[in-house]
Amino acid sequence: QRRSLAPSQLAKRKAGDEDEEEEEEDWQPPTGRKRQKAAAEAESGECYQSPFRKPLAQLTNRPHCLDSSQHEAFIRSILSKPFKVPIPNYKGPLGLRSLGVKRAGLRGPLHDPFEEGALVLYEPPVLSAHDQLKIDKDKAPVHVVVDPVLSRVLRPHQREGVKFLWDCVTSRRIPGSHGCIMADEMGLGKTLQCITLMWTLLRQSPDCKPEIEKAVVVSPSSLVRNWYNEVEKWLGGRIQPLAIDGGSKEEIDRKLAGFMNQHGRRVPSPILIISYETFRLHAEVLQKGTVGLVICDEGHRLKNSENQTYQALNSLNTPRRVLISGTPIQNDLLEYFSLVHFVNSGILGTAQEFKRHFEMPILKGRDADASEAERHKGEERLKELISIVNRCLIRRTSDILSKYLPVKIEQVVCCRLTPLQSELYKNFLKQAKPVEELKEGKISVSSLSSITSLKKLCNHPALIYDKCVEEEEGFIGALGLFPSGYSIKSVEPQLSGKMLVLDYILAVTKSTSNDKVVLVSNYTQTLDLFEKLCRSRRYLYVRLDGTMSIKKRAKIVERFNSPSSPEFIFMLSSKAGGCGLNLIGANRLVMFDPDWNPANDEQAMARVWRDGQKKMCYIYRLLSTGTIEEKIFQRQTHKKALSSCVVDEEQDVERHFSLGELKELFTLNESTTSDTHDKLKCRRCVNGHQVRPPPDGSDCTSDLSQWQHCADRRGLQDPVLRAAWDAAVTFTFHHHSHEEQRGIP
Repeated sequence: QRRSLAPSQLAKRKAGDEDEEEEEEDWQPPTGRKRQKAAAEAESGECYQSPFRKPLAQLTNRPHCLDSSQHEAFIRSILSKPFKVPIPNYKGPLGLRSLGVKRAGLRGPLHDPFEEGALVLYEPPVLSAHDQLKIDKDKAPVHVVVDPVLSRVLRPHQREGVKFLWDCVTSRRIPGSHGCIMADEMGLGKTLQCITLMWTLLRQSPDCKPEIEKAVVVSPSSLVRNWYNEVEKWLGGRIQPLAIDGGSKEEIDRKLAGFMNQHGRRVPSPILIISYETFRLHAEVLQKGTVGLVICDEGHRLKNSENQTYQALNSLNTPRRVLISGTPIQNDLLEYFSLVHFVNSGILGTAQEFKRHFEMPILKGRDADASEAERHKGEERLKELISIVNRCLIRRTSDILSKYLPVKIEQVVCCRLTPLQSELYKNFLKQAKPVEELKEGKISVSSLSSITSLKKLCNHPALIYDKCVEEEEGFIGALGLFPSGYSIKSVEPQLSGKMLVLDYILAVTKSTSNDKVVLVSNYTQTLDLFEKLCRSRRYLYVRLDGTMSIKKRAKIVERFNSPSSPEFIFMLSSKAGGCGLNLIGANRLVMFDPDWNPANDEQAMARVWRDGQKKMCYIYRLLSTGTIEEKIFQRQTHKKALSSCVVDEEQDVERHFSLGELKELFTLNESTTSDTHDKLKCRRCVNGHQVRPPPDGSDCTSDLSQWQHCADRRGLQDPVLRAAWDAAVTFTFHHHSHEEQRGIP
């Protein structure tokens, strides 16, 4: 056992009892040089002391007395030096509040409501001095102020939107209802507004505590990673969201259960981002607890209250619901009811009550044979419906963006068919059964497949080559029309009017600028043709369609948007990636074929003209002149009830088209430069040339009023299209986003 050789310890041991003395005599310290030296010093009673060590003062019990003058001088010298925090350039409070001591007075807001540019969502009522004395200071409401990190980047319309959302979900707009619909058009920053709402609710409320513990964001699978990136971008690591975009069923269930079991003021991962498909499959786990807020992106998916996704989301235990949709359905009353009923259940009554009180009178009032009383009643009920819904719906158009973004020029380009396409088209119309059946007044399923065949023929004859080989209905003997030695392995742009125009657009863009191009089509077969064209022209490209995984989509979008990326073309399937993607790396977009649903086209065209875009944008919508594609486009632009032209699947075409309208689809007008321009009777043009103002002093017809210019080759200003005009272009309409601001004639 080792013992201390310190003099004080040695003295204690010497003064101990006899047993200890015997032990001391028996014990021998280790025989080292240092140990021997220490033992010798101990025996002699001397101890080594460093010359640098000051001698210790003798301690006594008698106090050292100072005279009063010395004491006063000492105290004054202490007080003459106020406390200074030992941190360089410290600007904070100087100890006015003691650690652990509750602050006296009223509770305060999380952020300063009087700071310049502060966005105040709630302001407590002003109290008189008498009321301030009576109020319980622990229950006094406080200001709710948006975090300055976010309020500094919000534009005026976004600040208004955040205030609207907060008022709705806190039941201040409609007592007892906590939902709303954010229906701003694409590109207005709906995601940022919703992130601001979530962050504010998670951190503060008038009661000086968080309004909610957890929030769930449900979006299309392609946007899960985009939401995660947006939260990271705007909140900069202040919060850690949980994004679920893949994994086994057990792993996803475990993550969701962990999310639902979080409670308290500081939840580690308070935001869950999940796809509609994953939510539907794992809804049972999420329905076991409560959620403070649910946000449904691309919410027009919920327009059918009978589908499983709607049912699963509706059974989620949360009162606060926000539905985001840049393309809400406004004229189909049942779809409208489903959306409003989801966010604010009961505001329009039950489905039966809604049908009896709103739908039946409104539809009767719109009927051509309606009496004056029925028409008047229908208008009254429509106004009543709009007044109720507008309390929980906010919608701003993309015209606001013209203040912040570069010019956007949208052009509808009519392309003539090539001789091969024209012969195949006429051959099909002679042989196809639907044409005969329509003459007899019948509509069959075959008419739907015939529509698809004609649309593919308009894109390129290669898409129907296999049907010609197999001599399917409508293509018997058509194989002989193809050039000798034709092979589908190589793309031949000269066989398709639209492909010819696209080839010119890409070549001129590549040779005259550093612009990038997005190519959009409804068919993956058309994307295959784009790939062949790019390989033959040696254009670098990326492709996004339904076969690509969610994680890979986010990576290729990020890479394409980088200014240093070499890719020239981004190929996009409108079905797989038309919603929500941000492709600001490109400033030219080509819509190669139209969709029955105008919302799909609008979504796809909004991919490039959005926040972050620095260049002038060009949108080209290609249509084959005089064909079914112009009929589809007319259906989109015609100002009839929106429900008659919004068709989610082509299988629904027959219930939206009358017999006469279906007959018109199976015609070919070869003598026109634009069937759309002829049908809509534009009064701006004389002999096909635009005159301003119109000759009769009136404006264009309402159906063409959204297109500010009609142009033949002489009126065309875009050099890219001018190069393609002689090859295949017959006519264009175009719209200038800054027409009014710039005063363009």
